[in-house]
Amino acid sequence: MPEKPRPSNDQPRWLTPAERETWQQFAMMLHRLPAALGAQLQQDADLSYIEYYVLAGLSDQPEHRMRMSDLAVLANSEQSRLSHMISRLERRDFVRREPDPTNGRYTLAILTEAGHAHLVEAAPAHVARVRDLVFDVLDPAELDNLRTAAEKISERIDHWEQRK
Repeated sequence: MPEKPRPSNDQPRWLTPAERETWQQFAMMLHRLPAALGAQLQQDADLSYIEYYVLAGLSDQPEHRMRMSDLAVLANSEQSRLSHMISRLERRDFVRREPDPTNGRYTLAILTEAGHAHLVEAAPAHVARVRDLVFDVLDPAELDNLRTAAEKISERIDHWEQRK
């Protein structure tokens, strides 16, 4: 995706009042939505928002296993922070670690039967909250626009990350 050119006098392109209002609403939603979902997960399933998504990410993988390095990318987490979280999940018997049999330099995180059962039990209430907070307040055209906007923003983020 090409970058928008800057004005020739190299002055910043300040946000218009409408852009500023949109940005403020969007930033507030980005902050509040994970907190609202996390509160529900904590109350109903004794899981943090990120713990739920780590378990869900593992459940989506073949044999419910994933390299820790790949899981860190999925969770948008540093390796050390993810390792501490996995340790907490191991103590609850939701996850176990073992060396990757294809390359011993890597460690696999594996969703246990207990972890899968807990996730299956937690998912309906979580999906209901997602539906209530996001899908039920938007009509089909707004959902299409939201998906398109999210895809474009993610592509732009990927573009900037590739430039690093």
